[in-house]
Amino acid sequence: MKSKPIIETMTSEKVGKFLEKNQLHKKDFAEMIGVTLSYVYNLIDNTIPFSTRTTTLERIATVMDVSPEEFDEYKISQEPVLIDETIDFLKDSIKQKGLSVVNFLKSFPRKKRLELVDILRGATPIPIDFKELSMIAQVLDLSNADIYPLWEKRMRQVLEINGMNASSNDILLNKMFDCAKKHIISE
Repeated sequence: MKSKPIIETMTSEKVGKFLEKNQLHKKDFAEMIGVTLSYVYNLIDNTIPFSTRTTTLERIATVMDVSPEEFDEYKISQEPVLIDETIDFLKDSIKQKGLSVVNFLKSFPRKKRLELVDILRGATPIPIDFKELSMIAQVLDLSNADIYPLWEKRMRQVLEINGMNASSNDILLNKMFDCAKKHIISE
C-alpha cells in the first residue's frame, strides 16, 4: 500500500486543526469555500489528495486568514486579482472590530458567505448595490459616510467599464454622486 506524501497530511492537518480551534463545522466551511461537505471530509481525512485548484486554495486561505502561499500545493493564480484599497479597508475593518474572518463570515446568511470570501480574496469586486454594502458595514460598525467613498469608486468603475467617458461626463457624474451622497449620508 502506497502512503500519501507528507505535504498532503500536513496541509490536511492544518485545516483540521483550524476547524477545531475555531469551532467551525465542516458544513459551514464547505459553504464558505464553495465545495461539498463530503469533499471537506475527504480532504481532512486524507481520503483524496489535498486540492491544488487555485480558487479552492485561495478560498481556504481567505477563510483561515493566511496567505495561500502557506500551502505547498498552491500555484500562483492565473485569475485576475482585484486587491485594492477597498479590500484592504474591509480587512482592516474586520481586524479593528476584533473579528476573525470566520466570525465575520458567520455574521451573514449562508448564501452570502462564499461571495464575501471571493470579495476578500480579490476575485470579486464589492457589490454596487448599496443595501448589500450596508449589510457589510453594519457587521463592521461602519457608517454610511464610511462606506460611501467605496461605493462611489465602485460605481465609477462600473460606469467606465460599461462605456461611459468619465472625463467628458464629469459635471453629470459629480452632480449625480453629490445627490447620491446627500441621500445616503442623511439616512
